[in-house]
Amino acid sequence: MPDTSQLFPHLFTPLKIGGVEVANRILSTGHDTSMAHNGQVTDAMIAYHESRARGGAGLIVSQVVGVHETARYTSHVLMGTNDDCLPGFSRLAQTLHAHGTRIFAQLFHPGREIMEVADGTAPVAYSASATPSDRFHVIPRAMSRRMIREVVDGYAAAARRMQTAGLDGVEIVASHGYLPAQFLSPQVNRRDDDYGGSAENRMRFVREVIDAVRTATGDGFAIGLRISGDEHTHDGMEDADSLDVIRALAPGLDYVSVIAGTSASLSGAIHIVPPMFEETGYLAPFAHAVKQAVDIPVMVAGRINQPQEAEGIIATGQADMCGMTRALICDPAMPAKARADSPDDIRACIGCNQACIGHFHKGVPISCIQFPETGRELIYGTRRQTGAPRTVMVIGGGPAGMKAAATAAALGHDVTLHEAAAQPGGQALLAQMLPGRAEFGGIVTNLSREMQQAGVTVHLNSSVTADMVAQAAPDAVIVATGGTARIPQGMEFSDDAHIVTAWDVLRSHANVGGSVTIADWRADWVGLGVAELLASAGRRVRLCVNGTHAGEMLQSYVRDTMVGRVQKLGVEIIPYAQLYGADDDTAYFINAANGEAMMIEDTETLVLAQGTDVADALLAALEDYDGRVIGIGDCMAPRTAEEAVLDGLKAAWAL
Repeated sequence: MPDTSQLFPHLFTPLKIGGVEVANRILSTGHDTSMAHNGQVTDAMIAYHESRARGGAGLIVSQVVGVHETARYTSHVLMGTNDDCLPGFSRLAQTLHAHGTRIFAQLFHPGREIMEVADGTAPVAYSASATPSDRFHVIPRAMSRRMIREVVDGYAAAARRMQTAGLDGVEIVASHGYLPAQFLSPQVNRRDDDYGGSAENRMRFVREVIDAVRTATGDGFAIGLRISGDEHTHDGMEDADSLDVIRALAPGLDYVSVIAGTSASLSGAIHIVPPMFEETGYLAPFAHAVKQAVDIPVMVAGRINQPQEAEGIIATGQADMCGMTRALICDPAMPAKARADSPDDIRACIGCNQACIGHFHKGVPISCIQFPETGRELIYGTRRQTGAPRTVMVIGGGPAGMKAAATAAALGHDVTLHEAAAQPGGQALLAQMLPGRAEFGGIVTNLSREMQQAGVTVHLNSSVTADMVAQAAPDAVIVATGGTARIPQGMEFSDDAHIVTAWDVLRSHANVGGSVTIADWRADWVGLGVAELLASAGRRVRLCVNGTHAGEMLQSYVRDTMVGRVQKLGVEIIPYAQLYGADDDTAYFINAANGEAMMIEDTETLVLAQGTDVADALLAALEDYDGRVIGIGDCMAPRTAEEAVLDGLKAAWAL
């Protein structure tokens, strides 16, 4: 398709990468989908990537492909160690090529960064030296010279297989503290042979890999390197160190892809998939430094969520291509919408990390809380217009109701949504009020736009009763009335205890004292967010978590960022704290691990972050309604925005 964009002229120009021409500058970077099976490409994985190719991505880099049996860092890694991988990769390449999208594969060895394996036991991990990894608490075994040769040969053999399967190139993963980075790092690589010591010796392993891959594939096959700049850990590589490496290795490469962080530490791992607390496009300055130092294309990722951000990076010469992986997970059609100069129609990623990397860490296929069709392409990938349109009344305009309404209308039903408040959004309107989480409100903006595009009739300030439903007589009713702030029953609260809910605090409906105790039952973003909000305002805050640690329910990069922020503010975190009661100056807890009493004295205000109670009165009142009634979201059971939106999708498809 020719370039038609007036708003993003640089984004939709072609790019030559070695002997490969890519149609535009939008890149889906290598990321694990948890869709591999027995180390091989699956139908679900092909459908997932095809959705992004159909949507107009110029280049897709598939998830990591293990080059040696010791590269199995998870139980669902792709493997390129034998010819059994060829049919799956061949189908993947043919499918993406049919849409004009180029496909590279990442060649991978984790070294010491082993997460888990299929049988739950810990394998022997190998690295440049026996230097421990702090994050996974792994002490590796130093690789022998014979094993180094085996692994180098493994890179070459895997690259040859990718070429045989019809892929356009490969990317050697030297980022995020994985095996090549372990050889490059003087803190990790403590060898005293010709693979350690000097900078030149520490680059020897990566040079041998690059040379072996080039020899195995020839000049027409693209070869790139992905590498972190700043590893964001106290003893890690920094931008200047990585720039020296890139400058030295560039002559053997067709491109370099830059990122930040390392898997080896909590502070570094955050940058593998940076949450919304990081600025958008925050790695562009490092990419610019790299671009000034080398004569090959430079790719950059890191919170590039919108086409205007990518356009700016490319137009100013900071990089040649932008990794927009989560943007494409959230909206696979983002490139096509941008090329059509329709940026308002793009469903923008909000950087929550909940269903993308959050699912990967749970070992389940990745998705998106805003677009649960992602990762479920074989089920919901093709919307077909209904042959039997129905009148549908959706009651409740939170994420669940909005998704149900937008999807049902897009499928051809006549949909009316009623929201009791003055604006839609439900609890998402509260989530966006916490420090650093304003971007979460994007889910409301995006779903509102989808309802508008689909033709949903929206009534605000519209409370609905069972009698009103009976009078309107819709064919189907979708009840999405949400929930209310939970106040636990059976607590010993004295009359003079000053108790407010987290919802009250966020709505500025509470007069909070100077010394605050937060009773955090859910161990999610609410307790941590309110703690930061109040500590930032100068209060003394103690966060009492009914769990092993604060943010226990959150994706780890979000959790670790939030915990780090509140610790800087002096918030005291007390785990294993099960709320029991409160009086005028003390909050009482029971230690959930040993049953002993815990008293938090000098508590002027107790803030309850105790989750949600269902608001299901209307659902109960419609039990005998003649039409179809479907309950979704928190009115069925208190969960998160992810489940609410998925409920909405399922309800619409079930009509």
